[in-house]
Amino acid sequence: MNIGLIAHDSKKSLMQNLCIAYRGILSKHTLYATETTGRLIEEVTNLNIHKYLAGPLGGKQQMGSQIAQNEIDALIFLREPTNPKPHEPEVNDVIRLCDVYNIPMATNLATAEIVILALDRGDLDWREMYK
Repeated sequence: MNIGLIAHDSKKSLMQNLCIAYRGILSKHTLYATETTGRLIEEVTNLNIHKYLAGPLGGKQQMGSQIAQNEIDALIFLREPTNPKPHEPEVNDVIRLCDVYNIPMATNLATAEIVILALDRGDLDWREMYK
């Protein structure tokens, strides 16, 4: 399955730790991330990450395009909800696209772990019907 990974600056180390903890599961899937997040994950996990542009420079739009083309099966987007970012409209666009195209999405550590464990159990295999 194709898994998208995005993390706001204050959540990047949390994303790294999540990917370290679940490296075994994530290694069975194709991973996509915005540039900085992807590079940081690769540095600590040796996972192969397909990297887009940096988030504010178009990476979120690239991820959104892949979601709209039904090429992402789940998204983990660790975001900072208490400090709105100048690029908040792009954040909301990605969230909206996941809702429109029935893409399971996690926005915090608790739901990220649920999505990753669901991947491992095969709970998201229904996504294959959409391709």
